[in-house]
Amino acid sequence: MAKQEQKKEREQGAARTQTADRQSPSDRKYRVGIIFSGGPAPAANSVIGACVAALLGHGHECLGFYHGYSNLQDYHPVTGRLLPDKHYRTFDETDLEGYRNRQGIIIGTARSNPGKGIEGLEDLKDSQKTEKLRNVYSALVDLGIDALISIGGDDTLRTANLIVEYQKNLGADHRHVNVIHLPKTIDNDYPGIDFTFGFFTAVDIMAKEALNLRADAQATSAYYIVETMGRKAGWLAYGTAIAGEANMVIGVEDLLCDGLLNKEGYLDVDRLAERMLELIVTREKRYDKDYGTVVLAEGLAERLPPEKMPELSCDDHGHVSLGNVDLSKMLAAEVSARYKKLCGRNKKVTAVQLGYESRCAAPHAFDVMLGSQLGVGGFRAVVEGRDAHMVSTNGQFDITFVPFGEIIAGENLRADVRFVQSGSDFHRLARFLETRVESGYSVGGACTGN
Repeated sequence: MAKQEQKKEREQGAARTQTADRQSPSDRKYRVGIIFSGGPAPAANSVIGACVAALLGHGHECLGFYHGYSNLQDYHPVTGRLLPDKHYRTFDETDLEGYRNRQGIIIGTARSNPGKGIEGLEDLKDSQKTEKLRNVYSALVDLGIDALISIGGDDTLRTANLIVEYQKNLGADHRHVNVIHLPKTIDNDYPGIDFTFGFFTAVDIMAKEALNLRADAQATSAYYIVETMGRKAGWLAYGTAIAGEANMVIGVEDLLCDGLLNKEGYLDVDRLAERMLELIVTREKRYDKDYGTVVLAEGLAERLPPEKMPELSCDDHGHVSLGNVDLSKMLAAEVSARYKKLCGRNKKVTAVQLGYESRCAAPHAFDVMLGSQLGVGGFRAVVEGRDAHMVSTNGQFDITFVPFGEIIAGENLRADVRFVQSGSDFHRLARFLETRVESGYSVGGACTGN
């Protein structure tokens, strides 16, 4: 969007907000529900707190649903109605004191998926497949909700869109609930926004851990293979490697351009292990360094060949727990064995998984500001009467709104993953700062004594 169009959009949005403000609270009071779904992220309470404060400050009501969609999807008008303080809470202004920097999530979260089994728009006409969506909608109507503010990742965005599409099949005589989405993921792989709240905090936490491991590696003449969260894209891995001074980083984006895929399109574990061995030998030969760290994106595990993938259960969104695959441990054992075969001595190579410790960390100031602005954007979207829009920011935290239709496409009704662009300045920065690997070493003369 051009700058003039962005300015016009902001001016029009401000006018709509001012108009809605003049109507509220005497003419129009909104009853708004907030839901947080998926994995935790730093600054979650910044988002919720700012949104609730804006709504209450302008005379609206606000309910927070506990634990994602887990209670909403089990609603029943007779046997399973939602109860205050058990399934949801009604916010008041005393709830918000000091919450902007508080860790955790005031209303909790869960990975429940009321859209499970719905693969396309035709499935929304199937009463069995839409049972849980119907329960969610009925619960919102039962509680008099005018607008639902959804906070979550791409799976939660998909659910928000399904609620919108489900209502289209109900007819004009049914009450309509507007749906607004606020993007959340520490993976930072969301289309329609430059950075998602929690990303910088997560990078900061993991980078500090990586620096600690680097110091340990130097003290013990060892190597650490650090596996960071990042199911699809490598944003966290690259950020951790840059700020954590790693000697090598491999993201999902590197598989094709670095020749790390085999003929069947799976991750070539042998080639990846060989590349790490080249790093160790290069650092010994060229720099007389017998230690270092390597950062891997956990999403690499999704590309493992079937024979190397353990039997693992999936969550309600169909995602395998990549932490249980433990790719870093697999590679650490392989690299250590290859080093001993090549150099005739042992090299300690240890695997460490990072990520969970960052998800509920105290938020970075940037994430507090970003999260707070997204929360205010949720308020603005409600009072402007928007529906099926995602709140975004750009420039100097300017609020923008992206229609669901611009970021959700394809038969599976999912948003595309926003990868780190190969060859972009951010990608090149990581490559510029890592150790340049020297290939073609031989046993004779390649390894030096420690």
